[in-house]
Amino acid sequence: MKDKKTRSKYTEDWIPVKSITNGMIVLDDNTKVTGVKITPRNIFILDEESQSSIISNLKNFYNSLDYEFWLMVADRPVDITLYLSQLQLLYNNVQNNQIRKLIAQDVEKANDFASNNVVDTEYYLLFKEKNPEIIGKRIRAIINNLAACGLNCSQTTNDDLRVILDNFLNGGNTTEFGTVMPL
Repeated sequence: MKDKKTRSKYTEDWIPVKSITNGMIVLDDNTKVTGVKITPRNIFILDEESQSSIISNLKNFYNSLDYEFWLMVADRPVDITLYLSQLQLLYNNVQNNQIRKLIAQDVEKANDFASNNVVDTEYYLLFKEKNPEIIGKRIRAIINNLAACGLNCSQTTNDDLRVILDNFLNGGNTTEFGTVMPL
């Protein structure tokens, strides 16, 4: 079996991922990789004192972590089909030609936006652990400490983790098939 894994031409055969469930990547040895998704915030539009405070709080937070962790950045394609549909409905319901022209310009901009493969950049702090109690404590502590730094975050979802793996395994190129399939 091990010999088959080393000779396989398929990535899925040699990465140690058993499944993705409950916002965690479950590895072959039952270690779980999980963490939080951090909502981006542009601190550079704040005054200098606020910027310094947030940066200082982040330094203290990172220095307080006494376990291995990874800061990950992943690009997720932006899906604006719903927005385009709403614009089209609005266009169809408006009688004023000037407003229709403005809506048509918005549709054109949105189509240009979509055709340029624009992505949202997402930020994650991940760690690995086997013990579910420790996982829960770490997640709560990270969320609370980042909130004290002025950042919002939430536990990773299965979809978040699939995007991270897809970015990692496929060099940021979006695929139309599942990168990791649960057994």
